[in-house]
Amino acid sequence: MGRTADADPIPSVVARVASAAMEIRWLTAFIDMPSHLFDAGATFWEEVTGSSRTEMRGEREEFATLVPPDGDSYLRVQRVGEGEPRIHLDLHVGAKTEALERARRLGANLVVDLGWLIMRSPGGLVFCLVDDEGESVRPAPNADPPHRLDQLSLDIPAVLFDSERRFWAALTGWDLQESALDEFTRLNVPTRLPYRILLQRLGEDDGGNEVRAHLDIACGGNIDEVATRHESFGATSLGRRKYWVTMQDPVGLPYCLTPRDPETGSVPQAE
Repeated sequence: MGRTADADPIPSVVARVASAAMEIRWLTAFIDMPSHLFDAGATFWEEVTGSSRTEMRGEREEFATLVPPDGDSYLRVQRVGEGEPRIHLDLHVGAKTEALERARRLGANLVVDLGWLIMRSPGGLVFCLVDDEGESVRPAPNADPPHRLDQLSLDIPAVLFDSERRFWAALTGWDLQESALDEFTRLNVPTRLPYRILLQRLGEDDGGNEVRAHLDIACGGNIDEVATRHESFGATSLGRRKYWVTMQDPVGLPYCLTPRDPETGSVPQAE
């Protein structure tokens, strides 16, 4: 369950750990899907990213990597039995034990150690601490039209927003950057990494009690063309807001097409 702001453990320990930044060498997003939807979902994300799927791996052949045409992989798909679909984030670190202790001091919980460490943030978001495997080359944008999967958005219930964003800033050692839109804060992720991280405060009417995540794709001025292309792969458009279009993949996961620059990730002036 998510913690309320009153139960926030972070302020008492941030000062002790903030100076010793954790070395995050790469980021990978995992798309976790129920078994009966896995093939449709994995094929969709292969087509969307122009990737090729590896053979299934794991003890139960439960996951595969989507390998981009160039650069290093940063997206994987996983079969999770009949569990709910979700997005989780892997942090590739140089020292898992030290990273685990840092995360625990900041209020995260260890769910299980499978050789990789499955964690939950104070607000309930699943993430993993995994070994560095040498990834370092950020893939180029997709062409025709140019667009790039390049951002993970953490969707945070309003009551958890302040404590959760402090957790991620303290865990990663990355500064927070406010946005012109009140509901958003960014983590200043190093540009060598494949994902930007956006933290979104959900409305009071959201009704959720845990943090969840969705993927964002930078399309520049090509949102409509990319949306049409994705619909041909099986996506559904859920609606347009001023700065983005919300889509839904065949598994039922929402994701967003945004007007950010596919090369730099920079946002329009009004964001």
